[in-house]
Amino acid sequence: MAAIWNDNTPIYRQLKEQVVAMILDRRLQAGDALPSVRQIAAEFQLNPITVSRAYQELVDEKVVEVKRGIGMFVIEGAREKLLASERQRFLIEEWPATLLRLELLGLDLSELVQQQNKQNNQETS
Repeated sequence: MAAIWNDNTPIYRQLKEQVVAMILDRRLQAGDALPSVRQIAAEFQLNPITVSRAYQELVDEKVVEVKRGIGMFVIEGAREKLLASERQRFLIEEWPATLLRLELLGLDLSELVQQQNKQNNQETS
């Protein structure tokens, strides 16, 4: 996990987003244990309550489960659930601003896609 914190967002949310990113990019998979609250708190010099709050949100969202006395584990289907919710969040929160930015810059989405495809083809050649 990265240790760079943004002042504009609560640390517990940033920590949660880092765990989400680790699940999405498969660094954490179903059945994997999350680092302990104490371990994360010590490593990043955070209050254990901050770490617990991030983890509790993941439990509430049914992405991780608590196994009493053992730890917290990524549940089966967590990645798919997160992909669906992150896609929805992107479409609602980020995509409109992205489209507006494209319009302001006079960029055409289809041209950008074509340009990216050309670049990808050159990199694989």
